Amino acid sequence: MTPPTFDTPLSSDRRHKRLRLDLGPRAYDILIGQDVLGLAGAEIAQLGHKRCFVITDETVARYHLDALTASLDHNGIKVEALVLPAGERTKSLTQLEKLTNDLLEKKVDRHSLLIALGGGVIGDLTGFAAAVLLRGIDFVQVPTTLLAQVDSSVGGKTGVNSPHGKNLIGAFHQPRLVLADTEALSTLPRRELLAGYAEVVKYGLIDDPAFFHWLETHGHAVIDGDPVARLKAVHTSCAAKARIVAADERENGQRALLNLGHTFGHALEAETGYGDRLLHGEAVAIGMMMAFDFSVRLGLCPAEDAERLRRHTASLGLPTDPSQVPGQFFAPAALIEHMTRDKKVRDGRMTFILARGIGKAFITSEVNASDLQDFMTMTLAA
Repeated sequence: MTPPTFDTPLSSDRRHKRLRLDLGPRAYDILIGQDVLGLAGAEIAQLGHKRCFVITDETVARYHLDALTASLDHNGIKVEALVLPAGERTKSLTQLEKLTNDLLEKKVDRHSLLIALGGGVIGDLTGFAAAVLLRGIDFVQVPTTLLAQVDSSVGGKTGVNSPHGKNLIGAFHQPRLVLADTEALSTLPRRELLAGYAEVVKYGLIDDPAFFHWLETHGHAVIDGDPVARLKAVHTSCAAKARIVAADERENGQRALLNLGHTFGHALEAETGYGDRLLHGEAVAIGMMMAFDFSVRLGLCPAEDAERLRRHTASLGLPTDPSQVPGQFFAPAALIEHMTRDKKVRDGRMTFILARGIGKAFITSEVNASDLQDFMTMTLAA
């Protein structure tokens, strides 16, 4: 699957795009566009399930639960909803235990379908519940945030956080279908949109400099709600992720490129306690900037490419430096300790996603500890 070009429309249909993530018997469609929630019942009915459980949170339920359940009801699918607390702290073993017990109490069976309606927290938690309930049942992702639509809903990574780090407890469990309604993004606060936009930028930085250039021109339109720009941004991001996941489903190689910015970012999140002070996408934005700055310091990346990234993300209002996290002091030793617990660590060596330039990310475990210590000290003292 090759990235789309940007000088012509993606297709004659300006409302919907459909992608196929090719994983053999685990392959599935990703439907993106306007009023996808209204199409959800018909799409899900084709999977053959007659009973489903919608897992969502209190915030998302107010905006989107009625539309989804109406579509399911219209297509003859029996539906029950479980509404969880909103926020990153819901992504925990405590909530996983409560959710699975609630579903067992409602007599979930192997022919039941779980539907994750919400952002990355709900998607990851629901997917993990589907992976472990009755040793594995089907689920569908209905992402309602930009971050979830372009990243966490695609690829089958599920899980919860641990006091030891983010996403350290989980499983690979692919959804049967992903339904991304771009109109749902209109209900998001600007801060949440920007947090998701960081993951959009990531795809340009990994291996698609043309997409990054397009974002430099059209990024404000994506954030401000232009439907064509949003469709193009989500479609391009999902196509990029689908291509990488199809080649490396379980992150034994190139899929690790999708973690650009996450080694630094997850350490920042862990140190802030996974609260609202620093959203995941904000941490990724800072982490990507740190990855580029570290690459410059190591003589790997032109300084002007790092400055392009800094100018673009800052122009939209995303943070680019740890000092921009309110009320937080980061100690180099504490962040490095979190990084040593990253799930990409192998044989005691940290794995980094660094860059030789925009669109030239690469994976390495050949990072000198003293170079990292010096960089962290310099960055956090600035």
